[in-house]
Amino acid sequence: MSNAWLVLPVGLFVAVLDLYPHPIAGSLFSDTSQADRSRKGVLNTDSLPTRFGYGKPASAVQITPLDIDVRPDGQGLPAGSGTATTGAVIFAAKCAACHGAGGVGGPNGSLVTTTPAPGKRTEKVIGNYWPYATTVFDYIQRAMPFSQPGSLTNEEVYSLTAYLLTANKLLDEKAVLNAQTLPKIVMPAQKLFVPDDRKAGPEIH
Repeated sequence: MSNAWLVLPVGLFVAVLDLYPHPIAGSLFSDTSQADRSRKGVLNTDSLPTRFGYGKPASAVQITPLDIDVRPDGQGLPAGSGTATTGAVIFAAKCAACHGAGGVGGPNGSLVTTTPAPGKRTEKVIGNYWPYATTVFDYIQRAMPFSQPGSLTNEEVYSLTAYLLTANKLLDEKAVLNAQTLPKIVMPAQKLFVPDDRKAGPEIH
């Protein structure tokens, strides 16, 4: 067997450790005490290197598009604006393949409220299960489209947000969304969420 055939499986093995450091890794560096620790769900990091030598640090250019934080009150919304009409065109080109025509169906789930089939529950979508309109913008800008997250301009994100709010009957189709108008939209599900006011740790709202 050539060295190349030996190197490849070892490389894959180490890569798996990178992805699943526990409990797989813990059970592989075993002695009696380690076996006990693994059974208890405790990882012995003493035997693991700090790095496996894969990957590279993200550059500022890669981080900047994703380094956003739009809060429920609208803090963090950027300049720009958009309309549902423009958003419909963008949605058809970049989103419908995953979320269906008009935001209904698709392999990654619906985004628009529809009437459920007899005997079926209403599907949780933006229109009935999303607490803040501002965080629709945040999510789209941060994570969409799935194949190129962070690639949309602010205007495209405002337009897609406007389109999805309009499709969910929460915004007039002629309305213009921007940093001033978007925070004023009150989502139907907002009253169903309770702020986490616990202290002495990360505060989540």
